[in-house]
Amino acid sequence: MRQLSFIFISLVLLATINACREELYVIPSHNQDTGAQPTQGNIVGMYVLNEGNMGSNKASIDYLDLNDNNPTVYYKKNIYSERNPKVVKELGDVGNDIQIYGSKLWIVVNVSNKVEVATVDSSKRITQINIPNCRYLAFKDGYAYVSSYVGPVRIDKNAPLGMVYKVDTVDFKKKDSVVVGYQPEQLCIVDNKLYVVNSGGYRAPNYDHTVSEIDLTSFKEIRKINVGINPHLCQVDKYGQIWVTTRGNYNNIPSRIYWLAKNKNQQYETIDSIDTPVSGISIVGDSLYYYGSAWNNATATNAISYGLINVKTHQRISTNLFTSPQINTIKMPYGIIVNPISRDFYLMDAKNYVSSGSLLHFKADGTFDWEVQTGDIPGHATFVYKRKTN
Repeated sequence: MRQLSFIFISLVLLATINACREELYVIPSHNQDTGAQPTQGNIVGMYVLNEGNMGSNKASIDYLDLNDNNPTVYYKKNIYSERNPKVVKELGDVGNDIQIYGSKLWIVVNVSNKVEVATVDSSKRITQINIPNCRYLAFKDGYAYVSSYVGPVRIDKNAPLGMVYKVDTVDFKKKDSVVVGYQPEQLCIVDNKLYVVNSGGYRAPNYDHTVSEIDLTSFKEIRKINVGINPHLCQVDKYGQIWVTTRGNYNNIPSRIYWLAKNKNQQYETIDSIDTPVSGISIVGDSLYYYGSAWNNATATNAISYGLINVKTHQRISTNLFTSPQINTIKMPYGIIVNPISRDFYLMDAKNYVSSGSLLHFKADGTFDWEVQTGDIPGHATFVYKRKTN
């Protein structure tokens, strides 16, 4: 949920939106034919989570059907409400993360303070896990780990320390929790350690600047690693390096991306950073694909950029992902995901944050392929892999 800049607009619109949604009804899904031919492979689909404007209860899920049994690739908009008509207020308020673990689809719904669990094959709701101001997911050995701001959604210099919750993926019960830094965001796991970035976003301008290291056996925080201020995302590359994006202070401290590696004592430490604004990342092989959307409070504008970083050499090798003019039609890049097999990729466009967004598909060489309409504020996606059969 990256919408704090729009919180006041959301509050003004809230009364109108709620009035419009007092009479509950199910909005049917809508199919869009991309015209593209499906290709054979292990990836058969992709779920897209639309955040929905805060306060509107309009988080939604779309599905891109890549099954090679179909004549063309179809995009199915708003499938969750249609497949779960008895769920009150549908998915809820502000979708913040979506991932698959085994046969289950896990969805973080931030402002509704819950994690929804559904079936991967049909998106049918299984259960709800209540976690306050939850943010991101990570999985290992039968457990889900969920970062949580803990406190309410508001800017507050006295906002509390955040937590990571440990949830059993079989009985869906919360088994443990650990206190970390302020307003923790994305998590990543290496070996038997969990790393979560602490943003301190609610305590602006006194942002946090740490990554908490948690031992998964004892489920205790071991230490904190310093990075730049206001960190947001973390991902691990094939060399075991941890990449952390930082958003700066939206003024005189810019957004950057840091990399962490193990020292001679086998402990992660911050090695260096690359001076480029990075808001969304997807790592495949030696390539880190990124887009930047750097907000500046002084000018009230976003500086948009795209590029590639070689994770082995730590060099920015391109300042443009695309050869196609369609890049200029993207108003607000808000999510990116790269096919790990064929390296074609998808960009999500939030446009004006209050109406339908877009999903754009590009071939591996950056050539534009197709575009479809999504729900409001598309920002997260996960691939669906072909189920193994005995």
